[in-house]
Amino acid sequence: MMIRTILAVLGIFCYLSPAVAHHVLGRPTYSLSENTTTPPSVQIETQIGKYFVTVMAFPAFPRANEAGRIHLYGQRIDGKGSLAAPITFKVHDDNWFATNEEMLGTQMPLENIYKQAFIFNKDGDYIITAEYNSDGEPYTIDFPLTIGKPLPIGTIGFFSSLIFVSLISINVIQRRRMQRMQTQRHHDDNGLS
Repeated sequence: MMIRTILAVLGIFCYLSPAVAHHVLGRPTYSLSENTTTPPSVQIETQIGKYFVTVMAFPAFPRANEAGRIHLYGQRIDGKGSLAAPITFKVHDDNWFATNEEMLGTQMPLENIYKQAFIFNKDGDYIITAEYNSDGEPYTIDFPLTIGKPLPIGTIGFFSSLIFVSLISINVIQRRRMQRMQTQRHHDDNGLS
């Protein structure tokens, strides 16, 4: 019974582990830099205000202490031009109690593309914020960015696994307790001491 439980837990952890890619478009990732033409690690498309906005982060697998860049495109919904206001890029840790926001820079468009370079000192999950004003209205776009290797299981996976292991442990403890009680009752009924 215990072996089945251990195999079930190991099976769940194997199921939750992510696949790790070592190549992008047939090229090894160690040969990529922030200026190579690679697919973005993040691509977000949203409608905000009077604009369709697309945000992308490059390279495909950003790492700590390596240069990367963010591209933001803003096109009017009616098709009559593109976003031309200055955009301020900021970053903070992706957790509930993050208070240390850092400004990456303020950019103007170059051929309708806002480009912001970045270098992160340590691996982790971050939230990039792009802020701008258009027609007197302030707008904010937040998007996640993972630097380095992501955790094998996320927060939800960790807590789900913890609950699963706790339930199995409680089940095993209760079964043993019931067996002891039945054994004790059997001894008491037969007059054994």
